[in-house]
Amino acid sequence: MNNPIIINIGRQLGSGGHDIGRMLAQDFGAQYYDREILNIAAKESGFSEEFFEKNDERKGFLRTFLHLPYTNNTASESFYLNNFSQESLFKFQSDAIRKEAAKSSCVFVGRCADYVLRDFPNTVNVFITASMQFRVEHIAKKMGVSPDEARKVIEQGEKQRAEYYNYYTGKRWGAAQSYDLCIDASILGIEQTEQFIAEFVRKKFGL
Repeated sequence: MNNPIIINIGRQLGSGGHDIGRMLAQDFGAQYYDREILNIAAKESGFSEEFFEKNDERKGFLRTFLHLPYTNNTASESFYLNNFSQESLFKFQSDAIRKEAAKSSCVFVGRCADYVLRDFPNTVNVFITASMQFRVEHIAKKMGVSPDEARKVIEQGEKQRAEYYNYYTGKRWGAAQSYDLCIDASILGIEQTEQFIAEFVRKKFGL
């Protein structure tokens, strides 16, 4: 593709955003980044990938960090305590997202990528939602838990996700005005929703 495109996907928990993102990446010959970006950010920052995973899409990094056991690895404890800020991991992650987006076509799932890449050309910001029943069934099957447990996972996870997005972007997670397209995956199903989004992207860029 001569002109790289960037597709940023926000998603409700259990809506199929990960699967849709992978299919879009395949359709457009793009790199796919979901949790993969954590590994890149970890390498760039010198922190462990596990540390990024523990704080993935959560606000309040410093509080979480200070409750982790000190491991005396690459940097001194005084460095962490004196120079580490709540925004540090977000910055490392954002730098990694911008670096990868500058290389080639990419699909980013979550992690405020729509905000981080707001000044990049050729971006499409999509938010994927789905009915609660659809999402509960999806999570229950994926995690092997009861519908009630799946609902609790969704409610807790989405609370953290919204707080993270709202805090770092100054916008409201899931609000239609933040995206080019909002779509309910429970209406068409995962595969046809991906096809619908792909067609939208092609029309937007005249592909």
